Amino acid sequence: MTSGGPKSAASILLIVNLVLYFIVIVIASWAVNHGIQRSREIASVLTIPARIFPIYFPFGNMATGFFVIFSLLAGVVGFATSLTGLHNLVQWDSPNLHTAAASSLGTFSLTLLAMGLACKEIQLGWTDSNLRTLETITIIVSATQLFSTCAIHAGVEDVIVRERSHTGRV
Repeated sequence: MTSGGPKSAASILLIVNLVLYFIVIVIASWAVNHGIQRSREIASVLTIPARIFPIYFPFGNMATGFFVIFSLLAGVVGFATSLTGLHNLVQWDSPNLHTAAASSLGTFSLTLLAMGLACKEIQLGWTDSNLRTLETITIIVSATQLFSTCAIHAGVEDVIVRERSHTGRV
C-alpha cells in the first residue's frame, strides 16, 4: 500500500488547522484582554454573583465568558497539537502516528466543547462582529479537526498494514 494519500491529506489539514487555531488564539486573546481591561469599571455595579467571576465580558451574552475561555484553551491546545502533529507525520512510523492520533482526538474533544459553547452563544443571540467571527471559525475548525483526526487514524491503519506485511504477519 502507498502511504501518500493519508499522509498528504493529514499534512494539508494540519496546516489549515494551524492557521485556524492561530486565528482563534488571536481573537480569543483579544476578547479576554478586553474583558480584563473593562471588568473593573463595569463589574463594580453588578450584583454579587456576577462580581465573583474575575473577568466580566461587557459584550456578548451570558455564554460569552465560557465560550471565550474555552475557545482560547482549545486554540492553544489545537495549535500545539497541529505543530507536533506535523512533526509526527514527517516521521511516519507507528509510535509517532499513534501519538499524533491520541493528541488529535483529545484536541477534537476540546474543540467540540468550544463549538458547543459557540452554538449556545449563537442561540442566545446578540454578539458583536468579533465574537461572530470567533464563533464561525470555531465551528469551521471543529470540522477540519474531525477530518484531520480521521486522516491521521487512516495513516495509523496504513502504517500497521505496511508493518505487518513486512514482517510476514497477517
